[in-house]
Amino acid sequence: MTPSNETETLVRDSLERLAERAPDGNEVLNALARARQRRRRPRLALAAAAAAVIAVAAGVPLVVDTVAEAPAQLTPAAGRPVLAYTPDWLPDGFTEQYRSGGPGTTAQVRQWQSGASRVELAAHSTADPEWAQTALRISAVRDQVVVHGRIGMVTGPNDTIATLTWMPDNRYVLTAKVEGVPDARSVAEQVADSVTVEPVRIRGEARFGPLPAGLREEATTVRGSSSGNATTVLDASGPNGKVRATISGGSPALGGSGPVQVRGLPGAYVPASGPADAQVAVRLSDGRWLSVSGRLPREQLVAVADGIVLDSAPEYAWLGTR
Repeated sequence: MTPSNETETLVRDSLERLAERAPDGNEVLNALARARQRRRRPRLALAAAAAAVIAVAAGVPLVVDTVAEAPAQLTPAAGRPVLAYTPDWLPDGFTEQYRSGGPGTTAQVRQWQSGASRVELAAHSTADPEWAQTALRISAVRDQVVVHGRIGMVTGPNDTIATLTWMPDNRYVLTAKVEGVPDARSVAEQVADSVTVEPVRIRGEARFGPLPAGLREEATTVRGSSSGNATTVLDASGPNGKVRATISGGSPALGGSGPVQVRGLPGAYVPASGPADAQVAVRLSDGRWLSVSGRLPREQLVAVADGIVLDSAPEYAWLGTR
């Protein structure tokens, strides 16, 4: 079977499955009425759903008013990524405790937690080979839904874990993951239906300065349950290795360390051991700890730590809020 015929077969199968599940007109009207009361996801006419399947499977952008295409000007300043998407609805009790993003095809990730339960919204670039064939994968599965006029798919092993995957345009794949919540599929659908293009920034308390040859900035992550226990993590990688810088209020593990000068202060060096990377660490003048780890020589780890640019005005106020 040729690739073209295979795609046509996948699209036809998707349409047939949607047609089999389509309710009659009265049921649609009743469902829409209930949706207005419960803020549940709107159901589109079968013709719109069919058009969405064809558009996604063929890679053709579909104009949808409810979620505009992500702004083109989302190129961040160094070490300050911009995350494009925001959900307007979350289950009660969930607060945001994690943001991560970076240049190029680095995933944009936001997480909200309530105890051990978690809701995650992530945006993946279709330029990343791992996500490039998502449209065909969606059209091939049986468990399909409609999100903002686009066909999506739902996966998950049980009632408390679900992932809804859809494409708001031809540049991004969005995933709404729900873990540890009863009726996780329904929650994932409500989160996805509420997503809008509303950018937020990540501004931690540091960014990389000069990096060893071949290493490039990969991601900036801020995490914590409140601004009082915030942590900033910087990652860089390249063909020959990776390096991570972490700034937090707690001291890293320094067993087996030796003295080393870092940023003009007395610091510690822990050599690599087994799967653990080598690490240099220093307590900064404000009492917080900076550590840099990786499979690099001690001198390079110290140079990375010395080059870290500190930010006296990090944006941590969103941690622990809805």
